[in-house]
Amino acid sequence: MDRAPAWVRLCLAGLLLLAWTVAAAPAGQTIELRRDTTDVDLAPTIRYVHDLTAQGDLSAAMQWLDEGRFQPLPGGRTSLGFQGGAYWLHVRVVNRDNPETHWLLVQHYALSDRIDVHVRDADGRIAFQAGGDHVPFAARSIRYRHPNFLLTLPRNEPVDVFVRVQSESSMQLPLSLHTMSAFAETTRDAQFVIGAYYGILLALFFYNMALWLSLRDASYFWYLVHLSAFGLVLFTLNGLGFEYLWPESTWLNDRMVPLSVCLAQIGMQQFARVFLGLRERWPFGDRIGLALIAFFALLGIASAWLPYRIATPVAGAAVLVSIAWIAVASIAMVRRGYAPARLFLLAWAMFLLGTGLFVAVAFGLAPKNFFTEYGVQIGSALEMLLLSIALGHRYAQFRSENERIAGDAKEQLEQKVEQRTAELRSALVQLEDAHARLRESSQRDALTGLHNRSHFRDRFDALLRQAREHHRPLSLLMIDLDNFKSINDRYGHLIGDECLRWAARTLGHALRPHQDALLARFGGEEFVVVLPGLNLTAATQVAQDLLQHLRDAPFRSGSYEITVTGSIGVHAIGPSAFAGIDPLLQLADQALYRAKADGRNCVRTSQGEVV
Repeated sequence: MDRAPAWVRLCLAGLLLLAWTVAAAPAGQTIELRRDTTDVDLAPTIRYVHDLTAQGDLSAAMQWLDEGRFQPLPGGRTSLGFQGGAYWLHVRVVNRDNPETHWLLVQHYALSDRIDVHVRDADGRIAFQAGGDHVPFAARSIRYRHPNFLLTLPRNEPVDVFVRVQSESSMQLPLSLHTMSAFAETTRDAQFVIGAYYGILLALFFYNMALWLSLRDASYFWYLVHLSAFGLVLFTLNGLGFEYLWPESTWLNDRMVPLSVCLAQIGMQQFARVFLGLRERWPFGDRIGLALIAFFALLGIASAWLPYRIATPVAGAAVLVSIAWIAVASIAMVRRGYAPARLFLLAWAMFLLGTGLFVAVAFGLAPKNFFTEYGVQIGSALEMLLLSIALGHRYAQFRSENERIAGDAKEQLEQKVEQRTAELRSALVQLEDAHARLRESSQRDALTGLHNRSHFRDRFDALLRQAREHHRPLSLLMIDLDNFKSINDRYGHLIGDECLRWAARTLGHALRPHQDALLARFGGEEFVVVLPGLNLTAATQVAQDLLQHLRDAPFRSGSYEITVTGSIGVHAIGPSAFAGIDPLLQLADQALYRAKADGRNCVRTSQGEVV
């Protein structure tokens, strides 16, 4: 029999190769990391199996993979509502030509109970990591509010990633891969939103606390309770409570969600009762508000024992009922002609929209995106602002009523108005003082009490302009405590923090003869000093004095006595220099690195001089 033509044999070989590739490929697609890849959303590629009994281990998951049981996420959604059992996720990743081999796997949801990550490399070796809010916060690869895992992805080697998620909270599976630098960029917007939100809450808290202290109006007090409790809710839901307040208590992290929700609802209902005056204007509605307060109080107490899978959905569903009732009470007060209720109703509409979006995501009824994830922050921030305005409007209405009464009792009312005006002036003065203290505290480093980096840049810019205008020299010192990491590693971070405070005091004491000197904490164990009027020679002598002060008085804490030294880089700025702040800092920093490279515990200048 004649042999088949060459092209036929080639086609048959290609078909066989294709069939073998398809048979050998795992369920789902393979993610290829190219040279320009920095972030990858895993939702379109990842496949899952719902293990209803939650008994399957990694071996079972690999068997399910071979059997083709892994399926795409339903509709591409990562929010699946409250589900029992466990979810196994799988994705294959190949780093084709990306120079980065260390990648961060992030689960963008703070409340998952347990997340197990198994990474199987091409040689069959398996690496395991555990995360979630049932694991101490310190177990995370980096300190971040969302669970994260550091993966090693060698070039041109396929890696299978198996993720097991089990949680009594809402089952949300938004996973993504990032390089470390790209992760910092992608989290910037979220951090900005969260920072802006809590900044607004703090400003409103201090503003209304000053008014309450001066006016003693119960509306302001319950507004503060509502604001604080709801801030705690968001602090918990965003994962910040687990990060900063109770990182070692997984039990408290579970209980704090329903408990904080109940506290917030108690504050909201009581504030609505007082602000709308339901006791006087609508007694029946007032009794319903009291019944809701009693319900949330009992649920908050019971949440210490109830399973999370019961307490949290009940609390979440009750939130919608609670805020819907407040909207009904507001409409009733508007119909009765109570003018401040209009602003109150508008504020509650913003809050209802944001909360509705969040609850819809929790129950898997809406997709997870920026607006649904942060809808509560946006809606509640608008609500807080509008409620603050409504309180002012309510107060203005009370003043109008007082003025109408003045026609009947002019002399007595004039005395009351003068007294109220004096109280208002006192409140404004207190508010200005509070703002001044807040502004001063924002310029200080919380650990050492020195000026922080932001304030230093502002003052350095001003000193630089003055030096140029008056044709005077200006010198810059960059100071780094030598081998500070070893202090943290050997004695612990608390001793390290105490050492930083000691160093700040020692440096400040040494700089007392130079009254115009500016000392600030630059970051970590680095400090920076600006010396107006000193040239390179004089500034170098000051730097030597600073090192001598550090050496002369070892740091003591309890039974520990630790010798601490430093390295200092000096850069003198001539009167005719026109460089900006960053180039000047870089020159001083380069001198500092020369000092560290030359053995530490020494001073080096930007001109390369060995001192």
